[in-house]
Amino acid sequence: MIDILYVEDEASLALIVADSLEMNGFSVRHCQDGQLALRLFEKQKPDILLIDVMMPVMDGFTLATHIRALDSQVPIIFLTARVQTEDVVKGFHLGANDYVKKPFRIEELVVRIESLVKNSPKMQLSQNLMIGDYVLDSLRQTLSYKGESIKLSYRESELLRSLYENRNQVIPREDIMKTYWSYDKYFSGRSLDVFISRIRKYLNQDPRIKISNIRGIGYMLSVEELL
Repeated sequence: MIDILYVEDEASLALIVADSLEMNGFSVRHCQDGQLALRLFEKQKPDILLIDVMMPVMDGFTLATHIRALDSQVPIIFLTARVQTEDVVKGFHLGANDYVKKPFRIEELVVRIESLVKNSPKMQLSQNLMIGDYVLDSLRQTLSYKGESIKLSYRESELLRSLYENRNQVIPREDIMKTYWSYDKYFSGRSLDVFISRIRKYLNQDPRIKISNIRGIGYMLSVEELL
């Protein structure tokens, strides 16, 4: 799951944006000023930062300068109403990877976030997993079998990765729903069963792979070893 540090002093806007991003499968930590954001960044390195420019205590440009002194690679997106050319140029000179003008559409922001994070050095290190005869590439969100690939959704890719990384262990249903659908009030336990069934179908070419439904508890992925 992509971890976002979101810095915005306008509380009502921050609530809407944070909730919308979480509904799209991101983990969001929100700060109202740059000084607090800098302390959080030093303790818990996020995958990407979304930074407003005009903030109290420490403005977004100053925050970005401090961040770049600590980390030259973490993606930074400015989200701001300051749309003058000199502001945009300054933002990029300070190390921003993108500059999004308010107001913006969440759908557009999601695409920008995913694109930057997928291409960041941190996410390039180790993205491929061998699941039986399948290869899961969570960078490109593809699942390949003997040279043929299918495109997965972000949630499908992340959930399959989680199941495999915790293989032979039961992941509680509640944990899965909280992690991937915590802000979707219409997503039910039955919906999760259907979602898991779809992942099973993706993996049905290799009979050694099994996703078990542990009744009343959760799901477990296992891969039978070759004899």
